[in-house]
Amino acid sequence: MLSNYYRNRKKKSLPVLKTDKDLEAEGLARLSIDLPSFRVTDEPDSALTSSPTTNTRPNSVVASPSGSSSAAAAAASAASAQTPPRRDRLDDHLLVNRHSVGFDVPGAVHTIMTPKLRTERQIDSKLVVVMVGLPARGKSYIVKKLRRYLNWLQYETRVFNVGNLRRVNKSSQQLDQDATFFDPDNKDGSKIRDKLALMVLDELIDWLKSGGRVAIHDATNSTVQRRKLLIDRLAREPEIKVLLLESVCTDTDVLERNFRLKLSGPDYKDKDPAKALSDFRHRVANYERAYEPVGDWEEENDIQYCKLVNVGKKVIAHNISGYLSGQCIFYLMNFNLAERQIFVTRHGESEDNLAGRIGGDAPLSAKGRKFSKCLARFVKERRIAFALDLARRKIEQEQESKYPLKDSDEEEISPEEEFERYRTEKKVKARAEAISNSQFTIWTSMLKRSMQTAESFDPDEYDIKHIRFLNEINSGSREGMTYEEIKEQHPSEFKARQDDKLYYRYPGMGGESYIDVIHRLQSMIIELERMNQSCLIVTHRVVLRILLGYLLEWSQTQMPHMLVPIHTVYELRPKPYGVELTSWTWDEETDSFTVLNETTR
Repeated sequence: MLSNYYRNRKKKSLPVLKTDKDLEAEGLARLSIDLPSFRVTDEPDSALTSSPTTNTRPNSVVASPSGSSSAAAAAASAASAQTPPRRDRLDDHLLVNRHSVGFDVPGAVHTIMTPKLRTERQIDSKLVVVMVGLPARGKSYIVKKLRRYLNWLQYETRVFNVGNLRRVNKSSQQLDQDATFFDPDNKDGSKIRDKLALMVLDELIDWLKSGGRVAIHDATNSTVQRRKLLIDRLAREPEIKVLLLESVCTDTDVLERNFRLKLSGPDYKDKDPAKALSDFRHRVANYERAYEPVGDWEEENDIQYCKLVNVGKKVIAHNISGYLSGQCIFYLMNFNLAERQIFVTRHGESEDNLAGRIGGDAPLSAKGRKFSKCLARFVKERRIAFALDLARRKIEQEQESKYPLKDSDEEEISPEEEFERYRTEKKVKARAEAISNSQFTIWTSMLKRSMQTAESFDPDEYDIKHIRFLNEINSGSREGMTYEEIKEQHPSEFKARQDDKLYYRYPGMGGESYIDVIHRLQSMIIELERMNQSCLIVTHRVVLRILLGYLLEWSQTQMPHMLVPIHTVYELRPKPYGVELTSWTWDEETDSFTVLNETTR
């Protein structure tokens, strides 16, 4: 198959355009084949289906393609008596293919399974995402984001990284792991890398067979030969669909930052920075020599793929089929690399909080109103601090590109360069002011206690939106009750919820489960990823747990039980390597916020 691909690659030409006459002739030919005869009649369906070859009414009109004779019509009628009607053949086709679990939403869609169906192959039940791309093109960033999103939607997803196996595999460790190992002319190195890729693929397949839903093969896979090797192996697993996902980066500034981030990775940790950067550049050059982008070969073989250029600025998708693949592409089209702040918090204390009642639409208490005023001052202060930090880092990045890393035995920086850095302080302040004055969005739910918490923010300065999707979980017929009352009056329900908070759905009209709220918030997560401005989200306990579950990649067992106290603010800063989290708590006595902890996830 590969030899034909390379032989025909240079012979490809644009298709010859057909004239109207050619198209008309083809159209008539198709009509004569696909529609040998049809009837226009007012006969009921039952009469037609009971005797498909008999005309039971004298006023029925039998039509045939224009220009055909009565003899041809008679011949077609005789043929139809021997050939099953087209409708029956279509029905048979639908019966064969109707048992696909493609549209499978955990907790929201239930497929009825019979003993017969359990033994049949389930189409689109598993997905393997095969990453493609040169080093430092953002593959690991995309992989982590995709894994986080799919796990949050309750599709069990796991990443299998070939590089991690290479660093511990005995065969690969017998060769130097410098740039020469990745030289396409290094036959021993190429053989070992292909072997490792297949070993990881076998591990990935075993995991899927044991219950996983989406597995990601994280490697460069940058040649047609390597991709064919993987796809041929996956072809032996008919229940698994394959999606090739290529990451392309043409932004030189982003590439330079990515190159430098690699210096803190496992291949170059604790090595001389200048020598490590030089070796990595040579490694990338070796990959570029053999690199074959996703495209012609995949299209000729009907393989579904998605190509992301500059982290979603341009997206090319081909032959995408299946619910899981569609979910992946939709998500990948909606995120960016913009640096920003995301604040999430619960509303201030409400009157129902004082009484311990769940649900409802109570207003804020006096303490809650005091919290809301302090929250507005706090967010303003943090915006200014963030702007200064971001502006300073941007200037430093510009300086790094102007003064590349030097060998360790050379001087760090010249006096002239040092003086130039001090002169940039005014530039930092000017840029910080522009950043702090940029648009800042506030989202609240449509419940009073959430909207009132945002009343202290100036609508002329902030873009404030009230969004129903952010409302607290609907407790159905248990709205307005305390947990003690539910435990007393409905002990079996109380226990069912304690046993499985994720899937337990409150009884009564509109009652929801955590899973229901996850799917309700799906559009909010997509919008959160799409937007590039900073924001504050004022919501409720269950919704806050679910949002943080996504942002911090909490597991499905952790998320429903995580403590998210009232009057606590979570400040998150998305980074290429993860999320920086700072938790703040409000002190009523001093009417100010203090840091609880700072972590990177």
